[in-house]
Amino acid sequence: MPKKVPSQALEVKDSISVGAVTTGKPLRADARRNRERILDVATKVFATEGLDVPIDEIANRAGIGIGTVYRHFPTKEELIEAVVFSFKQRLIEKASEMLEQNDPGQAFFNFLSLIVREGTGNKALIAALARSGADIHRPLTGIALDFQNALGELLNCAQQAGSVRNDIQVTDITAILFGVMRTLEYNDDSGLSERILSVVCDGLRGRC
Repeated sequence: MPKKVPSQALEVKDSISVGAVTTGKPLRADARRNRERILDVATKVFATEGLDVPIDEIANRAGIGIGTVYRHFPTKEELIEAVVFSFKQRLIEKASEMLEQNDPGQAFFNFLSLIVREGTGNKALIAALARSGADIHRPLTGIALDFQNALGELLNCAQQAGSVRNDIQVTDITAILFGVMRTLEYNDDSGLSERILSVVCDGLRGRC
């Protein structure tokens, strides 16, 4: 049985959450609620409108003062990283669950389908993939590395089972996924994602 993918993302506590000002102490209940509210609004806004929405607009829609936003996220980049972190953390958890499936090939292709399904029209998730290996020359650390390792473990298991071509690397997969979702971002054809995903999966399958 393949082992679950370890992830530092699953061990992050309130006191060291990504993007928050680290004090070494747990956040107070009101501060935690404010942070969760900011992240919830930012996640929805970035997903539908992209990452160019200014931070004061995030504060306005969250009904929270701009100073409070900056106390939790001193820069917009830190807020974006926190949103990206939450997406990747959820995907890492799903990858770990799928590693327990009896069919490694089906688990791998199901995970690809999940990413495409959730990423269609989601500008924040597209940005998350872009930060997870679309640039193969960029060294990965932290949650980005955890995500790539989780995807790589699924890929490796599928390759060992003969379900995926052995000449494929995990960076190939992240680049393909990024390209697919960038394409879907500018198309309204509801059936396009399924057709593209079918072509991609057929191309990745092991050769008899």
